Amino acid sequence: MPKNKGKGGKNRKRGKNEAEDEKRELVFKEDGQEYAQVLRMLGNGRCEALCIDGTKRLCHIRGKMHKKVWIASGDIILVGLRDYQDDKADVILKYQPDEARLLKAYGELPENVRLNEGIAGGMDEEEDGGGDDYIEFEDEDIDRI
Repeated sequence: MPKNKGKGGKNRKRGKNEAEDEKRELVFKEDGQEYAQVLRMLGNGRCEALCIDGTKRLCHIRGKMHKKVWIASGDIILVGLRDYQDDKADVILKYQPDEARLLKAYGELPENVRLNEGIAGGMDEEEDGGGDDYIEFEDEDIDRI
């Protein structure tokens, strides 16, 4: 058995995401950047995103964000456009859901962009419909059994 010569294993690396709860300043797009919504994750640090200008681009997640910021389909991201490849871009920043709502309120995102707001609301609707599974027996039915 080799001796442990490092400062800890994967559990030590896992606990470094402490700054997630803090409020950060809202970052707006600059020249050469665009807002996009993730369509699907492709693996290998890449995703397919639909930019606000209507172009579907293959986006590469930069190394600073890789395995630290988790991106899922439907998330709003800020991408850096490439001068030499129009169909590819680099993910610069992932917006939290409340930041995405602020961008939509400021008019940075168009009204037709659907944010992932309805996930929790959909669960409540299923609970209301789930009441049909409850069967009520009469005392007479229980006596027959």
